[in-house]
Amino acid sequence: MTGVDGKVAIVTGAGSGIGRGIAVTLAKNGAKVVAADINTAAAAGVLAELGADGSFLKLDVTNWEQWEALTSRTLSDYGTLDILVNNAGVLLPGSIEDLSLETWRKTMAINVDGVFYGCRAAVRAMRKNPNGGAIVNLSSTSGFRADPDLAAYDASKGAVRSLTKEIAVYCARKGYRIRCNSVHPGTVATPMLDQFFADPEIRASHYDSWMNSVPIGRPGAPEDIANLVMFLASSRSSFMTGAECTVDGGVTA
Repeated sequence: MTGVDGKVAIVTGAGSGIGRGIAVTLAKNGAKVVAADINTAAAAGVLAELGADGSFLKLDVTNWEQWEALTSRTLSDYGTLDILVNNAGVLLPGSIEDLSLETWRKTMAINVDGVFYGCRAAVRAMRKNPNGGAIVNLSSTSGFRADPDLAAYDASKGAVRSLTKEIAVYCARKGYRIRCNSVHPGTVATPMLDQFFADPEIRASHYDSWMNSVPIGRPGAPEDIANLVMFLASSRSSFMTGAECTVDGGVTA
């Protein structure tokens, strides 16, 4: 038993990369997965991997009304919500001197507001569940250590790290039986990373240093992150809440 068998999970940013890896891993281990993403073009491919109990719903994580609709639809279709994985995010460059206000606000809206909205909706749904629930928020090693050219991204991931702890303590004190933990990936081979390195200037200044800094000798794969998320979402981690779990090939070590 994997600890997620028969449970209902929402995974955001499930159209590609880490989110898709998480959604598929949960589904293969018995969970009923609602894959949520703003990119509906990915729906068919994701659904093919989720099985008969899976579904795909469009979600703009920065829109609170869409979060309410997604949660209501999940409860209507499946009767419960046991797991939320807040994975959707953006990686946009910019230092404290040259970062545009537009980029700052976009990063915060997706990476922080989106996580807040998701946690708020999930807590309201899960508190009625006698078995509680599990929330897993995707932060980053950037929540611990800084890159001089990622001011907004680093700040947003630090916020996710702190918000996770607040939610964990709040739910524990309220007796909700809702656990909340954060996962902090390092360099992972995903379409988002490919897009980041598509800029020749960024590739020249960051690619070699990022890849060579991983002691284990390779970038991570979505499955590396998905396996940890599944553990945190499962009943096997029932005594873990407010934890920050790095999966980075040894970078922060």
